[in-house]
Amino acid sequence: MATTYNNLYLDTRSRLRLAGIEDAQNEARELLCYAADKTREEFFRDQSLYISDQVERRMGELLTRRLDGEPVAYIIGEWEFYGLPLDITRDVLVPRTDTEVLAARAITLASEAGAGARALDLCAGSGCIGLAIASHVPTCRVVLADVSEAAVQMCKRNARRNELLGRVSCVIVDATEQPSSALWEFDVIVSNPPYIPTGEIETLEPAVRRYEPRLALDGGVDGLDFYRLIAQKWKRALRQGGTLLFEVGLGQAPDVERIMAQFGYQNIQTHTDTRGIWRVVEGTVSDVSDR
Repeated sequence: MATTYNNLYLDTRSRLRLAGIEDAQNEARELLCYAADKTREEFFRDQSLYISDQVERRMGELLTRRLDGEPVAYIIGEWEFYGLPLDITRDVLVPRTDTEVLAARAITLASEAGAGARALDLCAGSGCIGLAIASHVPTCRVVLADVSEAAVQMCKRNARRNELLGRVSCVIVDATEQPSSALWEFDVIVSNPPYIPTGEIETLEPAVRRYEPRLALDGGVDGLDFYRLIAQKWKRALRQGGTLLFEVGLGQAPDVERIMAQFGYQNIQTHTDTRGIWRVVEGTVSDVSDR
């Protein structure tokens, strides 16, 4: 019996929901668009049309991969973050909606810094946060930095895809080391560092544990290694009045607040994500002599 795009979409959504996948609606749509090589607009336009056997077979193969735990972003090779289309491979984490609150706060601070503002996305991965800043603050120059060469190449691809290479630089940098003088004078440093305690990585859901890069997950014994090192070593890279912003894991905000206070940051604030979880911790440098 012939199947329409809408019927296949509904069936896929149902199977994803039965598997406990929260965002079943969007994932079903993205998988079907990829299987049929259609844009979202074309999918909505063609919902009542019958699909070919080839598309139905391909959709079955993609759904099997998803039900086996592989994230949709890796299956289709792209994902959207803060309105930007991004290429995604298993060399980088899949951008999360939770991280958009970090991007939004960084955009606000970069805008307030005015003409000539500089922002650094440290542990950039796909470059999603820094590219969101560059896209929404045309007066800001952005550096995307990661220790992984593959991630830096992904940053370049995404900067090119979003026509932002003119204001975005991509560099290989170890966030646990002191920055060179070429990486100073930032108004905003934003970082979503590895923050999963080493002993908890094997307990993560299969989609994360089996597919996402461990390098971007492992935050040391207590998950706080990168917060300590970045707060201490990268303070010197901020201008007076500049802000360091971190994404933090569930329950980590109080510890990260204490770390930032220990290293002399002022005006420490914490912000919740869309689910009400304390997700972003920030602090400013008030005296450049104290670095």
